[in-house]
Amino acid sequence: MLRNFDEKLNGFLFIVILPILLFAMSYYGFESSYTRFKTSERPPDFLFSSVYSYRVIPNQLSVYMTDFMEYMMSNHLSSFKNLILKNGTPFYHGLFLMNLFFLILNAVILNVIIKFIPVSLIANVNVKRLIHLLLMFFIIITQYTPSNCDMIALCCYLTGVLLTLKYIHSKKEIFFYGLVILVAASTFVRETACLNIAFFAAVFFNIYELKRKNLKFIWKVIPLILAFLLPYMGLRVVLNHDETTFVEGFYIIQNFTSPFNLAGFVFSVIALYFMFKLCENDESRMVFKKYLFFSLPYLFMITLVGLFWEVRLFLPLILTGAIVASHDFKNLIIKP
Repeated sequence: MLRNFDEKLNGFLFIVILPILLFAMSYYGFESSYTRFKTSERPPDFLFSSVYSYRVIPNQLSVYMTDFMEYMMSNHLSSFKNLILKNGTPFYHGLFLMNLFFLILNAVILNVIIKFIPVSLIANVNVKRLIHLLLMFFIIITQYTPSNCDMIALCCYLTGVLLTLKYIHSKKEIFFYGLVILVAASTFVRETACLNIAFFAAVFFNIYELKRKNLKFIWKVIPLILAFLLPYMGLRVVLNHDETTFVEGFYIIQNFTSPFNLAGFVFSVIALYFMFKLCENDESRMVFKKYLFFSLPYLFMITLVGLFWEVRLFLPLILTGAIVASHDFKNLIIKP
């Protein structure tokens, strides 16, 4: 009984309290030179224009959280209002609370994924905690570019990864239908919803089955592609074209000339290589290779219209590498 309580307490401290403290240090312990979110009284206008306007869910949550913080500061925290305002605006504090909520969800989901059918090495609880801690550090350190959509998008992605693993192992269709709905909904958060398709394809696709003319993979991946494309294109048709654009700009030249962008690129490559080296068996390595292959459209778009210095763009791939390395795929990989 006492041991069970001790394990639950350790889990709570490790999965909830530690990320909260690290996240608070990231948002309030030092200031990023990358963004001026901390001085914005309300959600900035650019969030509702250009390419950011398609991120409907996080933008609306930003408005609600700003209103919530203004209400709390005026009605329940009036004694601390001056102190609170010294450390950020209602928008910035609302952004912190919103992202903190989804960070904790990410920590919980990551913990569930790492425990779900792990390889023999990861069966050790201390190894699980070290991997979990490493991934949480990766998530939090990328917040030097605060965003109102990253934590929500990551939560949707990790939930999709868990649904994929549960579907592949259990063959229960409810997990697949849940994944389809999740991809459609998360497209209103951020375009990284497409990476759930890449992960599903990496685990489900088998070249030997395709050679045997087994087209099950194709029929399974089509609903996921439609679940992403229909909302994605629908948003771009419905929203005001005078205030929106498909992309903010083309940065391919800056990505390979700026020392900051090159540093972000090298960091991401090394991190991905490290995750690949964590894969201790051929099955895991094959899944990770397939995942990177199916993620090529996403990587191409990062190169073209993203900035390598924003390492958060590579974060789902880095986390996936650790997840693949931690998971046992031996019974899923069909060999000739």
